[in-house]
Amino acid sequence: MGDHQPKKSDHFSFGLWTIMNTGRDPFGEPTREPISGLDVITELGRRNVYAYEMHAEDLVPAGSTAAQRDRLIKEANQRMADENIICVNCGANVFAHPVFKDGGLTSHDPKVRQLALQRYLNAIDIGHEVGCNLCDLWWGRDGAEVDAAKDPVEAIKRLREGLNYLQQYIDEQSYAGYRLAIEPKPNEPRGDTYLPTGGHALALIATLDKPENCGVVIELAHARMAGLNAYHEVAQALECGKLFDCHFNAQKPLRFDQDLRFGAEDLKESFFVVKLVEDAGWDGPRSFDAHPYRTADREEVWDFVEGCIRTYLILREKVRQFNADADIQSLLKEIHEGAEGPIPPPAELSKMSFDADALARRKMHHERLDQLTQELLLGVR
Repeated sequence: MGDHQPKKSDHFSFGLWTIMNTGRDPFGEPTREPISGLDVITELGRRNVYAYEMHAEDLVPAGSTAAQRDRLIKEANQRMADENIICVNCGANVFAHPVFKDGGLTSHDPKVRQLALQRYLNAIDIGHEVGCNLCDLWWGRDGAEVDAAKDPVEAIKRLREGLNYLQQYIDEQSYAGYRLAIEPKPNEPRGDTYLPTGGHALALIATLDKPENCGVVIELAHARMAGLNAYHEVAQALECGKLFDCHFNAQKPLRFDQDLRFGAEDLKESFFVVKLVEDAGWDGPRSFDAHPYRTADREEVWDFVEGCIRTYLILREKVRQFNADADIQSLLKEIHEGAEGPIPPPAELSKMSFDADALARRKMHHERLDQLTQELLLGVR
């Protein structure tokens, strides 16, 4: 068994907002004292975390002067160098201020849309200055409760317009390698959010002026909120070459966004997500977007950080055991036998005869395979 301690090469990352979270929720006040984004960068780096993500406002609060902005960015770069930690994603907060109560990029008010774009431009600039190359757009408020008030066709057009605008800015600034990503979510804080799943996001990306430069950030909890299999959501984005980032956390399906510590729920599904990205050799960050329990004090937040990392490393070890388990691999070999057979030309296929009854008698071994997987996860294999 490994020691389950992180190395920079593991590519673990945390959102600054996850550690800065004070435990406040819609029904209660904060339960722990605040911590600055700069101090989070330092503490994560000291714990051998590879990277961090942020909303630009986590580092540079809205309304900061140019001098304050430059000082905070300079300090962030110094701390990153001191602790050998990088920034892998810099988005924008276009959901907290009341001006965005009916959306940012999809607002009916052109001034609000322009303000949202300004915040994204600022996030791209700040990201570039701290060595980041990704702007993740989680728009949060771009959705609806009253369908009579908003035309979803027009809303999608405005999202496309916004993404094309940001891409044009990246090109004009010659920010080489800088990319955009959409982080889908089905609902909350809106009753319904536009582009609720990975498939919706991929469909819009295909219509952009520069689709090759826009991908998705799949968050496991968001897929489960929609009642989907997060393993399949991540797989689709990965197969398309569009998985620019992945947010690991936990969630009871079909509930509000719980943002639980990775592995705290849905352990088998989490295992298969880890297996997917590890077997594929995916080189993106293993980013944790979750919140410590409201009952945690500021010191216990670091137990949360350690828990996310340890669970991933334990599941990664389980993946290696799965891939080396003789019984499991024997079953998989039989299940997949002949799976790569070619499809004949239509003229030939149309004349072929099949014994459907004989084909139906083929053993699938799913019960046995699932039980062996279960036993492996439970630690008895």
